[in-house]
Amino acid sequence: MAVQDISTAALEVYLATRSPEAREQLVLQSVPLVRYLLSRLGITPELGSEYEDLLHQGLLGLIEAVDRYDPQFGTRFSTYAAVRIRGKVLDYLRSVDWMSRTARQRVRAIQKAVEELWLKNQREPTDEEIAAHLKTDVDTVQRGLMDSNRFLLSLDAPTEMDNEDSDLHDRLGDERQIDPQELSLDEELRRQLADAIRTLPEREQLVLSLYYHDELNFKEIGKVLGISESRVCQLHARALINLKVVMSHE
Repeated sequence: MAVQDISTAALEVYLATRSPEAREQLVLQSVPLVRYLLSRLGITPELGSEYEDLLHQGLLGLIEAVDRYDPQFGTRFSTYAAVRIRGKVLDYLRSVDWMSRTARQRVRAIQKAVEELWLKNQREPTDEEIAAHLKTDVDTVQRGLMDSNRFLLSLDAPTEMDNEDSDLHDRLGDERQIDPQELSLDEELRRQLADAIRTLPEREQLVLSLYYHDELNFKEIGKVLGISESRVCQLHARALINLKVVMSHE
């Protein structure tokens, strides 16, 4: 599902009338976008009641987007709604801090171990090497990777909305007017990211490509690669941790 896949007819009717009925119809037709964005964040129905709580937050973000959207922003409604939805979900995760102290410590220890092993061996460490470095077992490392993937911000997570009254176009800027200096910096960042990705194992590169370029969720990637959804989640987390280490030492 692409972010822009929202009924233009429902949006046009709502913008023309601003009626409660049209508003409700637009919200209902946009609910799949909320579920899609949750899956992109690694949040699935398997979480049970926690998933329902996050779905509720996503729906609140969607309703805010419907009420605040103005086509004069020069931004698609679906893009605007996606930022609002993800921002609401991530703000909620930060506020409740679902990670236990033990899980949080485990994630930080793994990140530190990965960085130390990268610097020592000049390559990505294996799960076994991370476990040996931390004097723990591989299962604990893999649980830490799952925690990291679910609760830490990923590369496609939006920035926080510091000011609820600020318009989206104030944050994104006018896409029709490109600052040459900003464009140069953006191109340099893209180059550094591409170079860093090429240092990763082929399977991690493929997971990133399928997730960010082809927009598959973890379950779909698992079917493509013939591995479990949880293993895809771990590979994705490893790739992000490794990218941060590589880019921070360039």
